Amino acid sequence: MQTRILWADDEIELLKPHILFLESKGYAVTPVNSGLDAVEKSANEEFDVIFLDENMPGITGLEALSQIKEQKPYVPVVMITKSEEEYIMEEAIGSKIADYLIKPVNPNQILLSLKKILDQTKLVSQKTSSSYQQEFRQLGMQLGGRLNAEEWADLYKKIVYWELELQTTKDNRMLEILNMQKKEANSLFAKFIERNYIDWLHGDSDAPQMIHTLFNKKIAPITDQEKTYVLVIDNLRYDQWKMLQPMITNYFSVESDDIIYSILPTATHYARNAFFAGLMPLEIERKFPNLWATEEDEGGKNLHEADFLEANLKRLGKNYKWSYNKITTLNAGKKLVDNFNQLKDNQLNVIVYNFVDMLSHARTEMEVIKELADNEAAYRSLTLSWFEHSPLQDMMKKIASQKAKLVITTDHGTVKVTNPVKIIGERATNTNLRYKTGRNLSYNEKEVFRIAKPEEAFLPKSSVSSEFVFTKESDFFIYQNNYNKFVNFYANTFQHGGVSLEELLIPYIVLKAK
Repeated sequence: MQTRILWADDEIELLKPHILFLESKGYAVTPVNSGLDAVEKSANEEFDVIFLDENMPGITGLEALSQIKEQKPYVPVVMITKSEEEYIMEEAIGSKIADYLIKPVNPNQILLSLKKILDQTKLVSQKTSSSYQQEFRQLGMQLGGRLNAEEWADLYKKIVYWELELQTTKDNRMLEILNMQKKEANSLFAKFIERNYIDWLHGDSDAPQMIHTLFNKKIAPITDQEKTYVLVIDNLRYDQWKMLQPMITNYFSVESDDIIYSILPTATHYARNAFFAGLMPLEIERKFPNLWATEEDEGGKNLHEADFLEANLKRLGKNYKWSYNKITTLNAGKKLVDNFNQLKDNQLNVIVYNFVDMLSHARTEMEVIKELADNEAAYRSLTLSWFEHSPLQDMMKKIASQKAKLVITTDHGTVKVTNPVKIIGERATNTNLRYKTGRNLSYNEKEVFRIAKPEEAFLPKSSVSSEFVFTKESDFFIYQNNYNKFVNFYANTFQHGGVSLEELLIPYIVLKAK
């Protein structure tokens, strides 16, 4: 279909060469010589783009722009003017013009403006797809090598980058190729973890930065130098951070954008307690037997994070004033914002936000959330929408106004599960879909990462013969009883606890107020 252009200028006859040039390129141009004619034409006919001269007799270009936008708010309008006065630019831009050109304009400027407005999405899509095709080969070569922990983190960053780029192009063919490459990466990453994880915990020199030493090695040194807020957003994946980043960087500049490693199981009970205590779960159980909750205990498993943090700070010899707040409801978030003045004199403020974790669970249990977030892109978008309207954004503005450092991290990520694997266990076996612990577990060893001696991974065990097994990639555990029912219920939900890039590789972001 031919692109239709309405061009309004009181000297339209002088622009005849421009119009002929555009018509030679396949555009249909309707010329008018006043703002009033432009308003009437746009009201009665459909145009793809409107060019408006700002300085016309009768009603001005700005006045015509206002009337056109009332009738056709989504039609792209290009303002053309001889004036470079700032207030005219501001008024035009405030009226949501598509482009702004200064006279005299040449035909190629007009053509470039049209390309930018009409073909930008298609051209960006083509360029993005082409760039990924080149990167595909490079990523394939990297996967064929023997990557270390840092290189795996860098590769995952690249995968996330292309996920976010390609989701805007709607190029399903390229997205399918990327998903296949990500699946291959997850398979190789699981093997990498099986080979190296236990060694890391026992002092291997190639061990990456892990969550149980993050506070001691990274956060405490920052807090020693300046006031610091630590925001722990439960279940926050690296791709979700990248979605939030443009909004957060309205108030902060990014000092470091890193990926660190969570611990196994990639579950709140283990990973977040380890973060606050600065210890592995088995060490926490031994040091705080009255505070550590076992798998069999009823109730919450993360009720003593403030106690663990207090003990950690004392062990590190940190005597500064600090606070801990956990936000699990909208009202609690609003209340914390209202009481911000109570935080500003502290050297350290830790805030745990549980929304993303609740979102992943709600997506499992509520059909409406499943429909709103039926794929990875929609899941990211829902996280962004939450943040945009949450008290957390207001809290960040207040932190920025205080010129304090802000650290954003999490305890683990989450992965979309698609492939059921069967397991048999005793009644006391835990219910998590991505890891199981207990005795007399029956499973296919090829389908799991098994830790036969939990103490080697610094994990507590409920009995002498207890073991831990973890699903890999996009697998999830299902019992034989009511197999089909539970497969249908849990397939394509977001879970955590196992071994995948999305769960183990988590963001650690340091921000400085602008």
